[in-house]
Amino acid sequence: MNFRKRITVVLVIFSMVFFGFGIPKNVQKKMDKEVEKVFDTTNYSFVPITVSKAVNEKLPTKITTDNFFQIKEGNNLLGYAFVDQAASKTAQFDYLVIFNPNLEIIHSKVLIYREEYGGEIGSKRWLEQFIGKTGKDRVSHETNIDGISGATISVRSMTTSMDNLLQTVGILQEKKML
Repeated sequence: MNFRKRITVVLVIFSMVFFGFGIPKNVQKKMDKEVEKVFDTTNYSFVPITVSKAVNEKLPTKITTDNFFQIKEGNNLLGYAFVDQAASKTAQFDYLVIFNPNLEIIHSKVLIYREEYGGEIGSKRWLEQFIGKTGKDRVSHETNIDGISGATISVRSMTTSMDNLLQTVGILQEKKML
């Protein structure tokens, strides 16, 4: 193997180890648990949703093959899943949003919260505020989403992330891409 090929192989391996690829196993495991609970099945698959680069540039939330999926049981569409990270005070937290086939939010979950304070945004009661929202809805911590004392940064971050996701879903629906 010549020098250039060796360097390429080393860089690819380094990139895979350092940057990772796909959804981390601990996040995937928690995603699976939530999907199984919501749809009461273990016989499903995640089918990545792909969006062209031109469309993706115009979306508030960028869509990759590692964050937005159809959830299928055979040929039957159960719904959609979106997984991403949002900022807390000094770290990021992983969250999951599950939509029904009509792209209405039916479940959301903070999968991993990495801070000492602010974890209250993971409470089922607080997250229920997003249930039923669609691409036509807007959410804001200033108007229609309740705040949580001691979790101000996380509330703002999660609410902004959810609003961007809803806007993205709305745009993709208008373009008949979902």
